[in-house]
Amino acid sequence: MSDTAQILTRSFDAASPARVRDYVDLLKPRVMSLVVFTGLIGVVIAPGHLHPFTAALAVLAIALGSGAAGAINMWYERDLDVLMARTRLRPLPTGRVAPDDALGLGVLLSLFSVLLMAVSANFMAAALLAAAILFYVFVYTIWLKRRTAQNIVIGGAAGAFPPMIGWAAATGDVSPVSIALFLLIFLWTPPHFWALALYRCDDYRRAGVPMLPVVAGARETKRQMLIYTVLLVPVALVPTLLGTVGWLYGVVALGLSLAFIGHAAQVWRSPDDERGHSSARRMFRFSLLYLAGLFAALPVDRILIG
Repeated sequence: MSDTAQILTRSFDAASPARVRDYVDLLKPRVMSLVVFTGLIGVVIAPGHLHPFTAALAVLAIALGSGAAGAINMWYERDLDVLMARTRLRPLPTGRVAPDDALGLGVLLSLFSVLLMAVSANFMAAALLAAAILFYVFVYTIWLKRRTAQNIVIGGAAGAFPPMIGWAAATGDVSPVSIALFLLIFLWTPPHFWALALYRCDDYRRAGVPMLPVVAGARETKRQMLIYTVLLVPVALVPTLLGTVGWLYGVVALGLSLAFIGHAAQVWRSPDDERGHSSARRMFRFSLLYLAGLFAALPVDRILIG
């Protein structure tokens, strides 16, 4: 029996009955909160009017779709999670939830979320939600994650769908603005996750996941992080350039983007030791603030500038 199988067997032998909290943890609530927020902003800034109850159902569908994909991801990656310090206390590695239950929950929520979106909003939004779930499960989790260092580059598209889905829920279509918001998250995802991978490199190496720092080394990872933060600047300014929002968002976007570049430059200059890991941790935390700040500035600009 392999070491991984022995650890999983011991975990299940000592497992306690699943609690509601364990099933909530399967849905990756931290990831879901960012998904819900960006999806909500897509609904709010879209032209036209969506009834508040319909908007709430659309956002709920986005949340459930995100949780469904997270549950299926945990089911598929349970052999990796048990090897990594960051993930070994999740419900499946510890045996608090049975694998079949996790898979069943993920599949049921996937179907229900897409159906809810189709009924409450429109088929365009439902199709985009289905595409996001399928992309995360089959393209990122099953195909890319264990095979290529570009896993998070290509697979990151799954997390970029929510504002486009929210926009489609309100309008029934896709626009240049919603595509720009998609691209914003798409380009943000690599430096965000590579910052994490830099100080969790041993975890990924132990689990055999070919994250960029494991495959190409810290120096190349830092170089690409810096490139991506520079590419984010014009993309972040697109909503202002298209006239969807005004100068207030543009100022916030430019300021946050320059600060993000500053963090990437600091990581680039840092040595590959604990001090460098501290810089990567700071960049990872700032990357969350960066994305949240940009999306929060969109409706604020609409309210204050009009």
